[in-house]
Amino acid sequence: MSVLRILGGSALLIRPNKLVKIRRSNIYSKPPKDKIGAGQSFFIMSVFAVAMLAPAAWILHHLPEYRQRSRSTPKA
Repeated sequence: MSVLRILGGSALLIRPNKLVKIRRSNIYSKPPKDKIGAGQSFFIMSVFAVAMLAPAAWILHHLPEYRQRSRSTPKA
């Protein structure tokens, strides 16, 4: 609570506005300089899908092996 008293009520209200102004400065309204083709879009989407799904597939594939390990270890 003492931190809020030091900052004061007006400082807390000003800070979110500054963050919004900084965020809006990175938005451009012009059309892109280089167009991205369908092949490039497909490649990037494929890489993203593999990066997201490969760890989950690895874990699901090795799940029986992980279950056997947990049964064979003695409980202390």
